[in-house]
Amino acid sequence: MSKKILLVEDEAPQSHLLSEKLKTEGFNVLLAKNGEEGLALALSEHPDLILADIIMPRKDGISMLEELRKDKWGKTAKVIMLTNLSNKEAELLEHDVVDFLVKSDHTVDEIINTVIEKVSE
Repeated sequence: MSKKILLVEDEAPQSHLLSEKLKTEGFNVLLAKNGEEGLALALSEHPDLILADIIMPRKDGISMLEELRKDKWGKTAKVIMLTNLSNKEAELLEHDVVDFLVKSDHTVDEIINTVIEKVSE
């Protein structure tokens, strides 16, 4: 059975590119366009890993993460945060994310490799 990855990303080109690469690697990919959808999908589908942007409409990634951590399953869910805001790292570490990637500092392949590594841990 393939691992389930929840991708929470509001930028359609980025979402499409990451989704296709993850599918190529054999993952079952769930997509959400904002933190509200992402939280609902995470709590209903219990993915093996959540890859979430921080800056999104309706509910940002940090608010989504805070809500997720209040849930019994969500307390230990593996989450990788994606952003272009490097000053958010300290705040994210308080929320126990498995990794924090600044989009502009990583290629899509590096992001995918991090997902593969973290989902296997």
